[in-house]
Amino acid sequence: MYSPDCRLGPTFLGWIGLQSRVADFGVDLRCASGLARPIKHRGGEMMHVSYPAHPAKFTVLTLVLLSVTATCAVCQESSSRPAKREEKISPRQNSPTTNPSSDPVPVDANSYIIGPGDLLAINVLHEPEVSQKAPVRMDGKITMPLIGEIQASGVMPYSLQATIAEKLHDYIKDAEVTVVVEEVKSRQFSVMGEVEHPGSFPLVKPTSVLDGLAQAGGFRDFAKVTKIHVLRRTPQGTTITLPFNYKQVSKGKNDSQNIELQAGDTIIVP
Repeated sequence: MYSPDCRLGPTFLGWIGLQSRVADFGVDLRCASGLARPIKHRGGEMMHVSYPAHPAKFTVLTLVLLSVTATCAVCQESSSRPAKREEKISPRQNSPTTNPSSDPVPVDANSYIIGPGDLLAINVLHEPEVSQKAPVRMDGKITMPLIGEIQASGVMPYSLQATIAEKLHDYIKDAEVTVVVEEVKSRQFSVMGEVEHPGSFPLVKPTSVLDGLAQAGGFRDFAKVTKIHVLRRTPQGTTITLPFNYKQVSKGKNDSQNIELQAGDTIIVP
């Protein structure tokens, strides 16, 4: 039997444990380009090849170490991928979603008219048992301890304060009452279509169409600003369409289209 390469001769076979098996079968191992000499082993002879010295052991050991190193590198890379993925996902999960219309809006107690759906914070000084938050029902009334039902819809907060204090006089002398509108739900307008923040917004003060568009964050890239219109319900139950050309109004032209919004109006930006 010939070894195709003198560098992988009996020394290498002995290192990996195969030389004894070759000798057991009486195989004649020769180097194709080297010189062979007979050696005795277990009663027989085999040829031992003389070949140039070469660090075969170190070569194979180096290959093994490189393969192990590459395997460890792949394992470390694969184990680090889930952590990177979590880092990318976590900011998205923690990021809050805000609604511009959900923030509390201060109202003028001397001009705002309370309506159904509004949430009132009623505070009676030094009387926590009577103080409470009361939603205005659809029939326009609220319910309070000691005095029962009171008409709240259609009146201003300062007027409701005086009414509550008068009804509490039989139970609490000189009661000091404050009424604050915490959530405005009875008077709202909506903005829909190609704006940054479509939704409903409280109508707590005089607001024009331009003001409403500004509260919605302005236009998106493909908004048709010359074809904006306002939908409004009439007392007869019908819906009318009021045009609004932003390019003209923003240049001071056709200012009559910049109307004051009413509760229930919807601005459409196509």
